[in-house]
Amino acid sequence: MEILYENLLKFSWQQGVMLLIGAVLIYLAIKKEMEPTLLLPMGFGTLLANIPASAAVAEEGPLTTLFNAGIANELFPLLLFIGIGAMIDFGPLLTNPKLMLFGAAAQFGIFFTLAMASMFFDPNDAASIAIIGAADGPTAISVSQKLNSSYQGAIMVAAYSYMALVPIIQPPVIRLLTTKKERLIRMPYEQKSVSKTTKILFPIIITLVVSAIVPEATSLIGFLMFGNLIRECGVLESLSETAQKVLANLVTIFLGLTVALQMQAEMFLKKETLIILGLGLIAFIADTAGGVIFAKVLNIFLKKKINPMIGAAGISAFPMSGRIVHKMGLKEDPQNFLLMHSIGVNVSGQIASVIAGGIILGMFM
Repeated sequence: MEILYENLLKFSWQQGVMLLIGAVLIYLAIKKEMEPTLLLPMGFGTLLANIPASAAVAEEGPLTTLFNAGIANELFPLLLFIGIGAMIDFGPLLTNPKLMLFGAAAQFGIFFTLAMASMFFDPNDAASIAIIGAADGPTAISVSQKLNSSYQGAIMVAAYSYMALVPIIQPPVIRLLTTKKERLIRMPYEQKSVSKTTKILFPIIITLVVSAIVPEATSLIGFLMFGNLIRECGVLESLSETAQKVLANLVTIFLGLTVALQMQAEMFLKKETLIILGLGLIAFIADTAGGVIFAKVLNIFLKKKINPMIGAAGISAFPMSGRIVHKMGLKEDPQNFLLMHSIGVNVSGQIASVIAGGIILGMFM
């Protein structure tokens, strides 16, 4: 009893705040169904990490062991990329390769945030914070880990939390930047057949080209495209299904729990964390704006107009962003089906975000 009492005396208000944050994450996961596969383990892990004298975060504790085994060496992000790659159908992008431009434009927030973060943090930390704008958790983890950022916990939480909040963040920005007339623009989808050979060659060629141009992105783009190759090769259907469901979900759970190691009160409750969360939000807003504005600029020169809303799907948060644009189109006009166009932009954003992460690493490593 005396030992238990002594342990309770070690409890600080900072740990209480972190326990509350953990409870909020659990609430969002269960009640609001916001990325429950990720936020639930992240929230519960936060509880484990902030219990006084918690064995979970001891030198050989399970969270510490998982962190060293899965994040310190980038294993978890890369394994997750296999699962993500296996989920992606690049067909809509291959039928209209011009959509790749929107994925590139929607990375504007990364470099805009880099300039802003540089006013508050040293270069490596600023670069790590900027990559939150990739809207891609594995890329954010990989970049912040390689650049040895002092704020990995806040960066991971911001990246994944804002990904979960994309349905809340994006619609107001899109409505602010577009007119009713623009949101009503219809984009008929022309069904074109993409050969199996093309779908098999695409991940191989993308890996070789991106790796040659941005060597620092080789691991991320390679594992992403390997997952897609498993999907498209046609001889590993059971493995593809396992990668999409079992592997992706299992790694996400471990990732959520492991991120909590960086959410201990003494590491997380700093004024810098609030700045990082603010910069992360700015990055997501700037990404969305970049894609929408790029589409509006193109419309000045195009006879066949583009619905500017699809530009917002280039932020990479696959497939949430693509679905949001589609739903917004249906809300404006029940006969306006933007899903295939927005998903095409969305998958191009996935590739572009990895390239952007590689560029950031090349600039600051």
